[in-house]
Amino acid sequence: MKIKQLAAVSVLPIAAALIALPAQAAERPACPVPSKSEAKRSSDGKTDQPPRGATAIKGVRVGHLPKGFTYGQVNVNKHDGITEYGYEWTDDRSDVDRKRRLLWVRVVCWPAAKKLTQLKNAPFDLGVFSGDTKIVKLGGRKVITQESDGALGTGRYAGWVERRGVVVTVLTSEPLVPELGRVIAGIKL
Repeated sequence: MKIKQLAAVSVLPIAAALIALPAQAAERPACPVPSKSEAKRSSDGKTDQPPRGATAIKGVRVGHLPKGFTYGQVNVNKHDGITEYGYEWTDDRSDVDRKRRLLWVRVVCWPAAKKLTQLKNAPFDLGVFSGDTKIVKLGGRKVITQESDGALGTGRYAGWVERRGVVVTVLTSEPLVPELGRVIAGIKL
């Protein structure tokens, strides 16, 4: 009888922990979303000088942040049932200067996102995957990538589905392309 009681008592903490797991998962947001103040900073076009560091995007850590940035700016865009939330680090060179240093990391809360191939038709306002894209392994992740030569400057653009409904994109300007794999590997949500 005592053995059964001891067994029942020893199982209680395990059962309590298993019951708490769904509650803990519910506490963690499925996708990092900007605060109202971050959305306002974005709409006001406010810049940070010096730029914020590795935790510039709430809920995201950029483990490898190249040096040489002088400005930073939060970007928030809500449309068509999605939220785009990111941060752009840059230097003080003109956006047409091929030596310009720029890193843009963005998290997109897009409930329909499940597969990497969907990113070719993603409803992003900026940084769409169009044209000559490739699916490659970069920074330990399977990503879709393409050359960037649009409004954000020259370089390389990459993206992946982190988990259902959560997309991450990274753009590096031409001088930082060699570091793209390290940047991607260092991103943690």
